[in-house]
Amino acid sequence: MIGEDKICAVVAGEKAQDMWRQLREALRATPTVELRLDWLKDDREIARFLRLLMAERPSGATLVATCRRRIAGGGYRGTVATQLIQLAEALRAGCDWYDLEIETTKLCPRELLDVLLGEGRQITSAHYFRGMPRNPQRVVRQLASGRPDMVKISAQCGSLDDGLRLLRLARGRRNVIAVPMGEVALPLRVLGLREGSVLTYAPVENATAPGQVSLGEMTGLYRADKIGRRTRVYGVIGDPVGHSLSPVLQNAGFQARRMDAVYLPFLVHDLRDFLAAIGPLGISGFSVTLPHKEKILRYLDGCDPLAASIGAVNTVVVRGGGKLYGYNTDYVGVLRALERRIPLRGSRVLILGAGGAARAVAFALGQGGASVCIWSRRAGRAKTLARVVGGEAVSRSRLGSEFFDAIVNATPVGMHPHGDRSPLNARELNCRLLFDTIYRPQRTKLMQLAERRGIETVSGVEMFVAQGTAQWEIWTGERAPVKPMRQAVLRALAGKK
Repeated sequence: MIGEDKICAVVAGEKAQDMWRQLREALRATPTVELRLDWLKDDREIARFLRLLMAERPSGATLVATCRRRIAGGGYRGTVATQLIQLAEALRAGCDWYDLEIETTKLCPRELLDVLLGEGRQITSAHYFRGMPRNPQRVVRQLASGRPDMVKISAQCGSLDDGLRLLRLARGRRNVIAVPMGEVALPLRVLGLREGSVLTYAPVENATAPGQVSLGEMTGLYRADKIGRRTRVYGVIGDPVGHSLSPVLQNAGFQARRMDAVYLPFLVHDLRDFLAAIGPLGISGFSVTLPHKEKILRYLDGCDPLAASIGAVNTVVVRGGGKLYGYNTDYVGVLRALERRIPLRGSRVLILGAGGAARAVAFALGQGGASVCIWSRRAGRAKTLARVVGGEAVSRSRLGSEFFDAIVNATPVGMHPHGDRSPLNARELNCRLLFDTIYRPQRTKLMQLAERRGIETVSGVEMFVAQGTAQWEIWTGERAPVKPMRQAVLRALAGKK
């Protein structure tokens, strides 16, 4: 029965053999699978796939056939008549359900559908790829008017508020699937089951809608089918945020300690939209990355004195009554990454950048007794930060002729997906140690330039793991399982599952 296994794998490919291979892979994770027949390149490939399915229908599987026409955002180029014939063939081949978009149901009398597709159970769906419909409640009523077994509404959501409004349509109802689309709404796909949607969709290989979470991540990284009302929700907010391995790090910790908690990536353009969703989503705490480390301060109800001095926060705890309290664990990460390699006291260290991460680095080095120099494209900010930590702002022209015990890159230049970039050129790397706070890629272009000159390098992975495990401990009040958390990050960086 659909809905008992709430994660629905999406199988989509151009060739029958690709679809069959994906189906077998999907069934290792969930018995509920949507077969996107419209992704197959033509009617002959659809026929080939359905023959494979009829010859060896997987036992115990709940299969949903979809052959969505292009007018509804699908890939099927045939007529309404051939679309219905393909769905009828899919039911005969062993599918239990079929998904028929509202654009087709409007053209087909219920009696015709009963004759052609009466063997299967019907999902009637509506898809809004350009944004939320004006009246989503009316859309659901319209979908239900044809008496299908289930209705599905999918809409592009430009904000978390949009996504929450969409999910509320399913709350308390056993026949409504609500699917928020778009990168901003990605966390709501993971939390959708808890918020009331009958299903959440996850592709095996090919994304079929904006903001989808892969099946492997949905079942393994986020364990969406195990999320309930008591699950504690954490996350990282940033813009961009898709590169972040914080979900890998933090969820590895929760799984190692068998905690009922999940950590999600939130693409946040508007801080107020995210802050308004903290209560409805039951968020217990969150990490803060670019560009919000300094902006978040104005929304906090309290702040650790060190974080207040730094002027940047990377960790927030949500206390009783929704009160927000900020910390900065980047400071800890810097010290742990550098202290074992150079004596901070008396060392001359150049920091690249003057943003939130650079501020944490500067305070950590300054309090450790280092002589701090700062270069930034924004000279005014460099001078301000240097003044606060008792350091010196330097110009770019001086970098080629001066020597530093260490150089620390605290800018995002060279971060994935722009790994071919470097904030400095080779002749400007006059130092004994180069520390790049970027952890993805693990070996940045800047590190490669330094290594060619015989300079010792330190990857941002060390700082990342140190600051992240400190966050984990602040949120949970327990000692972090550092080893499995570090191993999870290194596996992800190596491209291993």
